[in-house]
Amino acid sequence: MKEQKIDRNLSDKAMAFRAEDALKKAVARAIADHKRTGDPIVVWRDGEVVKIPADQIEVRELDAEYRTLDKKDK
Repeated sequence: MKEQKIDRNLSDKAMAFRAEDALKKAVARAIADHKRTGDPIVVWRDGEVVKIPADQIEVRELDAEYRTLDKKDK
């Protein structure tokens, strides 16, 4: 019986893309929560720590997520 070769590089890339996407979504939610609750956020800007008051936080919409339906879902 032949062993199937798994392209580790391809599966690692897919995992890296999913991890990056999850991180971006988590950060966006955290920023929106800070804005909503009135808490400032702290960022690194031009080599310095900068505190941004809640009223100056700019909330961006998350990109829409699209997925295809499986045949059974149609």
